[in-house]
Amino acid sequence: MDRKNDSRIPDCGKLPDFSGGKLIVGSKQLRKAVCAGRARCVFLAENADPGLTGPLQALCQAHNIQITWVPTMTDLGRACGIEVGAAAAAVVNT
Repeated sequence: MDRKNDSRIPDCGKLPDFSGGKLIVGSKQLRKAVCAGRARCVFLAENADPGLTGPLQALCQAHNIQITWVPTMTDLGRACGIEVGAAAAAVVNT
C-alpha cells in the first residue's frame, strides 16, 4: 500500500479552500503545531525536498495526524494564498 498515493490530491486543480480556517505555512510552524496538538490535518508537497517532508511525515504519523499530499509546492502555496511555493501547511485549531 502506497500511503503517499492513497492520500494524494488529484491533478485536477481541486485543492481545498483554506479560507475561513486557521492555516499555518512552513515546516517550523507546522512542527510546533503538531507537537502542541493543534494541527488538524497536514498538507505536504510531493516535489518538496524529502529531507524536509520525511521528518514531518514521520512526526504527523507519530501524532496520528492525517497527511494529504499535494502535487507541487506551487499548488500548495497558491492554495494557501501566498505567491511562493510551500512545502508544508496545516489547518490548525484556534
